[in-house]
Amino acid sequence: MSQARAIMVLGTSSHVGKSLLTAALCRIFAQQGYRVAPFKSQNMSLNSAATIEGLEIGRAQALQAEAAGIAASVHMNPVLIKPSGDCSSQVVVRGKIWGQISAADYHQRRVEELMPAVCESYQILASSFQVIVLEGAGSPAEINLKQHDIANMRMAEMADAACLLVGDIDRGGVFASLLGTVELLDPAERDRIRGFCINKFRGDLSLLEPGVRMIEERLGKSCLGVVPYLPHLALEEEDSVGLPPVRRTGWSISNNTPDRALRIAVVALPSFSNFTDFDSLRAEPTVDLLFCRSADPLANADVVILPGSKQTMSDLEWMREGGLDHAVRNHARLGLVMGICGGMQMLGQELSDPLGIEQHGCMPGLGLLPISTTMQAQKVTRLCSGSIHGGTLFGQPLPEGRIAGYEIHVGKTQYLDHAEPFATLSSGELDGCISADRQILGSYLHGIFDEDGFRHAFVTAARSFRKLAPPSVLNPWKAQREESLDRLACQVSRSLDMQRIFSWVGVKYQ
Repeated sequence: MSQARAIMVLGTSSHVGKSLLTAALCRIFAQQGYRVAPFKSQNMSLNSAATIEGLEIGRAQALQAEAAGIAASVHMNPVLIKPSGDCSSQVVVRGKIWGQISAADYHQRRVEELMPAVCESYQILASSFQVIVLEGAGSPAEINLKQHDIANMRMAEMADAACLLVGDIDRGGVFASLLGTVELLDPAERDRIRGFCINKFRGDLSLLEPGVRMIEERLGKSCLGVVPYLPHLALEEEDSVGLPPVRRTGWSISNNTPDRALRIAVVALPSFSNFTDFDSLRAEPTVDLLFCRSADPLANADVVILPGSKQTMSDLEWMREGGLDHAVRNHARLGLVMGICGGMQMLGQELSDPLGIEQHGCMPGLGLLPISTTMQAQKVTRLCSGSIHGGTLFGQPLPEGRIAGYEIHVGKTQYLDHAEPFATLSSGELDGCISADRQILGSYLHGIFDEDGFRHAFVTAARSFRKLAPPSVLNPWKAQREESLDRLACQVSRSLDMQRIFSWVGVKYQ
């Protein structure tokens, strides 16, 4: 394997901040003038993105590429595991479906088949960039899975990467997790860990310092710094651990003044995919968005959204079991409903799966849009842009009708009699559907709200439909993301010993 200048970010567990620290390092190396790329050999997530080649990777690696100022490539995340349940997952290799297998079969036998593709993808990146910032998965000390772990120390050895171990103090037990992780590694693996850092710190640093000195002595490794907890970053989390709490109750009807927030309820499906679709909408000052798993919160919502789903048909069955299907149909009589990807498929007349991609058979949809969907073996993955039909949204005129996002789905949707598409894509193909009364719409486009123009028009039109005042302020999401990446990089560069980190990969920090 090519001996690239490589650094690897490892964590004591999931959700310690590896993904964002990797993004920060990518931004810092790029700001210092180095050609840098992220790499994660194996990612488990239902949040995915489409590359310019029309291939699928983890959403975190797309963000890290954005931080590095480069286009996302499938080689940055050659293996993506998308859970279909507790014991089964769809495995995506180099952006395409490789198979649907059990967790036991994957870890005990099949994972070794993927190593050549992982190594080749890393070599491709290593030959094109000066620095590679690798991200580990979970913890490198999962001793029950370690023999076939291709995401942590094995990858570090292949890339000859110096490793930075990250502990999350916000979750508690940071010193025990740092010590336990290092103690469970083999001696050669411990030597690869050049130092550690503590992430998400809040409070008086002087109270932490005695513990830092003691754990340095126990580990025989230096603390590179303490990164403070950074609120209000407009940057997506990698997995559903970062999903905001699901609300069991909705809104009070006591506040119904015209200047109140627009109430948006997103149904948090069991196989909810790409929950990052709603980060930009949640950031709008005149929007109050909640995630719900019961019918009650829908009662006083202005807009109900059915999001993407990894298991559309089983999630629709789950909705029926909890009465959410009736709640959505009742809401659609007077309110606004939107479906994205699998959520749009649910809004149609019928879903069928003759090949057993999700589950054999067919079932009725919610019957709110004149479309039907058939699951197919070939997944559609592509970046898209287009224009909304008719120049209106929810019956309100649109100042700008452009949309953009990306498709990732296995279903093919057919238009039935009197169906009207929501948009026409730049390829000339049609996207989505809108009801005759203009209150219900669906689109296959993930990331549709990330475009400032469409999101602002959506909020303005929905508020107008509900007889609410126009939004007093609109959030510039794209500019906010750039500012957040710069703020993250600035804080990390101040908090960590960047001179030493850069020396690990043989380059200078100025």
